[in-house]
Amino acid sequence: MYSFREYLPYYKRNLRVALPVMLTQLGASLVGFFDSIMVGHYATVDLAAVSFANALFFTVMVFAMGALMGITPLVGIQVGHLTSQTQQSESDLQKQSESKAIIASLFQNGMLFTILLCLIMLVSLGSCIPFLDRFGQDPEVIKVARPYYILIVMSIIPFLFFTFFKQFLEGIGNTSVAMAITLSMNALNIFLNWLFIYGHWGCPELGATGAGIGSLIARIGMPICFVAVMYCRREWKGYLQIRRSLLRWSTLKELTKIGAPIGIQTTMETIAFTAAFVFIGWISKEALAAHQIANQICDMTFMVILGIGAATTIRISHQLGANNLHGVRMAGNASIHLVLLINAVGAALMIGLRNKIPLIFTEDTEVIAIASKLIVLAGVLQLADGLQVVAASMLRGITDVKVPMVIAMISYTIICLSVGLFLAFPMDMGAEGIWIGFVVGLSVAAVCLHIRFRKKYRELIAP
Repeated sequence: MYSFREYLPYYKRNLRVALPVMLTQLGASLVGFFDSIMVGHYATVDLAAVSFANALFFTVMVFAMGALMGITPLVGIQVGHLTSQTQQSESDLQKQSESKAIIASLFQNGMLFTILLCLIMLVSLGSCIPFLDRFGQDPEVIKVARPYYILIVMSIIPFLFFTFFKQFLEGIGNTSVAMAITLSMNALNIFLNWLFIYGHWGCPELGATGAGIGSLIARIGMPICFVAVMYCRREWKGYLQIRRSLLRWSTLKELTKIGAPIGIQTTMETIAFTAAFVFIGWISKEALAAHQIANQICDMTFMVILGIGAATTIRISHQLGANNLHGVRMAGNASIHLVLLINAVGAALMIGLRNKIPLIFTEDTEVIAIASKLIVLAGVLQLADGLQVVAASMLRGITDVKVPMVIAMISYTIICLSVGLFLAFPMDMGAEGIWIGFVVGLSVAAVCLHIRFRKKYRELIAP
């Protein structure tokens, strides 16, 4: 057992990396929140159209976003090598040069990988445009949704390149640039929404289409800002120079081998939570409204978990690259401690305020009664979800992704949904049954992923 004093430097380093990621994720979450408010105040049909289009868009896009997460540990390991070599001997220029060349190759091939993902997403989401009226939505909603959906499909290329730059710089260890760009572009997005949704300052009044224009312009600005920042930083500028000699099939294959399982894992989680909305909608509109309240509260706390998870992957990959296996274990344990502490506080607040929180969203007594029970389960869920996110992030840091993908698929779909459906309908527990299913499924995932990490760590330290 190690003392608090021994862990303190790891807590500080993990939090220093995690905080900008938390603010980045929170900023992205809040801009969607403000989008809904601004469009909702314009017209109900426009709000329904934006909600439908974004649900379809992100259900597919989450695979590409997850796949690009694979570049972070690969870059991080090389950064760890480079740091270790620099600390050991300034004269060891050859090894340092090799690590820098590998990082440059990962950047170049990562760009190509992003282009391929863009093409796949454009075909997948673009092919839905003629068939939007086949999803059973109101014809008036589809009429408003189609131009908005076309605009956000057009934003796929800049959006994925922004994600790529963000993940690459996170691998290097820099999370503040993505935070600054995200927050500034989100502010621009809100301003453009104000202009084009309502028609201020002589701009046309476009409703939901105006929100799509705002999102497209802001998303185009994101990768442009990244390129500008990298061009102005001497140590990053060289990565922007395209060299054919760095384009290698083996590197592209490695990016796919690491990224694809992560993409599948994140997609399975998204599908499970989307399915929960459908199943609870079968129960009653009050249950669905209560579910939305509890889910909204979970989303806010989940931003903290995502930040710590991203920091865990970065820190562990750096320690692994430096061959500091003790540091790998300490960085991972530090993240576990942080998540347990933060989520325990969050769970206590949720449970303690379970009857007050729903009043922020509604005055419907039936919705409040259901939501108060779901918020208690949401508090319990925080602990299981935090532990499974950190465990998955620890495994990504050592580039172990295939078995975690299988664990996630079984936990998120088979266990979560089957247990939830059984409790909700045959056992007549309603929405509470669905949430208990998620508590059980994510708890199983957390236990299995931590067992997996312990096994892989023993393999790493074995002589």
